[in-house]
Amino acid sequence: MSDHTFKPFDYELEALGRRVAEMGGVAEKMLADAMDGLFTFDVDMARRTIARDTLLDTLRRGIEESAIVTIAREQPVAADLRECVAAFRVASDLERVGDRAKNIANRAVTIIGEARSSRAFIGLKSMRELAEQQLKDVLDAYAQRDVARARSVWFDDADLDALEDSVLRDLLTFMMEDPRNITFCTHLLFCSKNLERIGDHTTNIAETVVWMVSGERMPIERPKTKIARLSQTIASA
Repeated sequence: MSDHTFKPFDYELEALGRRVAEMGGVAEKMLADAMDGLFTFDVDMARRTIARDTLLDTLRRGIEESAIVTIAREQPVAADLRECVAAFRVASDLERVGDRAKNIANRAVTIIGEARSSRAFIGLKSMRELAEQQLKDVLDAYAQRDVARARSVWFDDADLDALEDSVLRDLLTFMMEDPRNITFCTHLLFCSKNLERIGDHTTNIAETVVWMVSGERMPIERPKTKIARLSQTIASA
């Protein structure tokens, strides 16, 4: 973020960045608590996650209002305008991350008392780790204006998609092995879809970071898995 002759404008941009960082911290906490509540069958933790969604919505509205006021008052252009619009976009995606975490927490509350299989959690734990890492990395990329890191997050989303496919196959197998697993595994299928969608929102944020810093747009074509990228590199060598 560059310094401006009109210092209050710098303060406004810095304040926007701090608000986005605060919102990102809440979204990260919601995701972590939702998954912990799911894995440990902690209803209280899941309900606290659900309740925290209101805070995330309030933070998003505050960021959007501040960004609009800054644009109207300062009439920024080029990189400064992208800073304001990016805060608006990132806040929207973080709010959706919170919605997905809330959905997972709701599932955690619902499955209490259902027949369960500990094996069913294995794939979800891998998805959780990757989704949390992507979210952390993209928030760091936003804070540090790190285009390379944002691009890395954009590519890694394909690996989360691949994990979701693996989880789907595993859960269907568990349901066929024992009909008593059907309800429990169905809820976990929805949880895996929510994790995959969180990956999509981190990808959106990564695209926003690249555009904010460089003015460049990421390709419309979705990223490929690491294996597919390696094959493509070898083929083009």
